Amino acid sequence: MLRLIQRRKLTLQAPETPGGHAHVSAASGLVLAGNWLHVVADDSLFLATFPLKGEAPGQLQRLLPGELPLEPRSRKAHKPDMEALCLVGGLAGAPHGALLAVPSGSTAVRMKGALVPLAVDGSPGGPVREVDFTSVYAQLTRELGPLNVEGAAVSGARLRLLNRGNGDQGTDAVVDLDAGRMLRALESGEPPQPDVVRIVRRWELGRAGTVRLSFTDASPLPDGRIVFTAAAEDTRDAYADGAVMGSAVGVLAPDGTPMFLDGVDAKVKLEGVDARVERGRIHLLLVADADDPDQAAPLFETVLEGVPA
Repeated sequence: MLRLIQRRKLTLQAPETPGGHAHVSAASGLVLAGNWLHVVADDSLFLATFPLKGEAPGQLQRLLPGELPLEPRSRKAHKPDMEALCLVGGLAGAPHGALLAVPSGSTAVRMKGALVPLAVDGSPGGPVREVDFTSVYAQLTRELGPLNVEGAAVSGARLRLLNRGNGDQGTDAVVDLDAGRMLRALESGEPPQPDVVRIVRRWELGRAGTVRLSFTDASPLPDGRIVFTAAAEDTRDAYADGAVMGSAVGVLAPDGTPMFLDGVDAKVKLEGVDARVERGRIHLLLVADADDPDQAAPLFETVLEGVPA
């Protein structure tokens, strides 16, 4: 079992809107770039950026236009549900890379993501562009049924998406997109089309007690493997929340096959991971969804024992 060490809470310099909270609660995607930690929350229109060291509050960068209601049920119905965040390179106009925020696709209003160019130090550094996943998700829905994309990572020629199959009727799947075609679509500002889809694989990750573990995020390793997080949430579908039975961390082989899985020692819903190889070991930073708008999401760290770097 992996031991989580809490590093900080994800507090903010200012709330998104008057009357809101000065913290991130529903943390869902995590990327380390330079000396900055970037977090997307599934109930927000903003990217939150934190210094890697210390506990200084984060700053917000708008990803999508508009405002979200504060009332929880209405906010849930209208949120864009950006569940995943990944680092992409090789883009004209973004020489230092960019962040791609990926929506879940679990409802018709959850199809819009965003592209954020980075500055040389890894901080947000250019105009944000909206990315429409509607056409790609229509193709994936035909293959998988109801979607709930929660992880994304670029690995070589693939942009790998992880679909979270909430409930016993859901489908956990590893989806490989053609990274080159995705990059060309991002550069052009046009929505990616169904021809970016390459391979779709369905997997079963096991259970925590009586509840299925399902994918919640992804982070690439240099050799083509991908570290993923998974959570066991007692819910019937991709929309309703439920009691969290536990979380786990795993590794996908370069071909997308799960090759390692271990639980964590805290009953939290891990939803974001960033993996780095340091001094011959795989070090992880992780964020959890507090599932409570009044609570700041925590940032954890751990070392992935039992897996060669």
